Amino acid sequence: MRILITGGAGFIGSHLCDRLLAEGHQVIAMDNLITGSTRNIEHLAGNDNFRFIKHDVTEYIYVEGPLDAVLHLASLPSPVDYLNEPIKTLKVGALGTHKALGLARAKGARFLLASTSEVYGDPAVHPQSEDYWGNVNPVGPRGVYDESKRFAEALTMAYHRTHGLSTRIVRIFNTYGPRMRLDDGRVVPNFVKQALLGEPLTVYDDGMRTRSFCYYSDLVEGMYRLLLSDVSEPVNLGNPQEMTILDFAKLIIRLSGSRSPIEFVKPKDMRTADDPNRRCPDISRARQALGWSPVVPVEEGLRQTIAWFRKRLETDGRL
Repeated sequence: MRILITGGAGFIGSHLCDRLLAEGHQVIAMDNLITGSTRNIEHLAGNDNFRFIKHDVTEYIYVEGPLDAVLHLASLPSPVDYLNEPIKTLKVGALGTHKALGLARAKGARFLLASTSEVYGDPAVHPQSEDYWGNVNPVGPRGVYDESKRFAEALTMAYHRTHGLSTRIVRIFNTYGPRMRLDDGRVVPNFVKQALLGEPLTVYDDGMRTRSFCYYSDLVEGMYRLLLSDVSEPVNLGNPQEMTILDFAKLIIRLSGSRSPIEFVKPKDMRTADDPNRRCPDISRARQALGWSPVVPVEEGLRQTIAWFRKRLETDGRL
């Protein structure tokens, strides 16, 4: 297939490029590089089956020649990003999704939307299954990201029902691994960087909020299976192994060999406003429809991630 990936220079997008190229497909990565980086795809330079286009997907998207699939990953998923760029976050979810869907329709291509577990908000149902409608504050600071993805899902299903477009929606739960940005602002880069630099690991409030961490290779496997499937309903992809943020911090300290202490802090910004107290996917649909479940243990994935962060800090002269 000839495949376009918006957000193709990002953390997950670049790993998808690798996977699709390894499967023999032709890949076009599109990114405006606001949060993505050419460092993530520089190893693909010279690959005849790979092309990079710098472009903002909120503007009209032109791609010459046929396309068999459009994977729409362009987004600002980190709290640091969507709190700093709330309007751009909404525009990429609305206008960007509209442009990407229009391109898929014009090319007769299948379309995959990268949505998020954030559509469930601070869930009143646990674990979260795809038939749960969520508990989102639309006017809170996190609402710009949550609602951008909820709108993107609604628009995707409208194209599916109105135009008969072949669509898929993946709701991505916390994912980690190499190529995450050092200044991403999310829990894995924060904790790993602090541990490696010998700084206190800053745990918000009492650390009792829970998350479920999925290694990137498991997510990419699930997304590829979904792309090749005929499943049009949203599908959760994540690791159902739930753990508290405090336990996660202790695990990173142990695996990195760090002597960093844990420091409990009250955030001074809006980063934890409406922050979900519990987050864990019900992956029954993924198991049944895709034959998918994560296979990489959290400790193994974290060892790989810590090693990558250590090398990146050394390369950047910070370690």
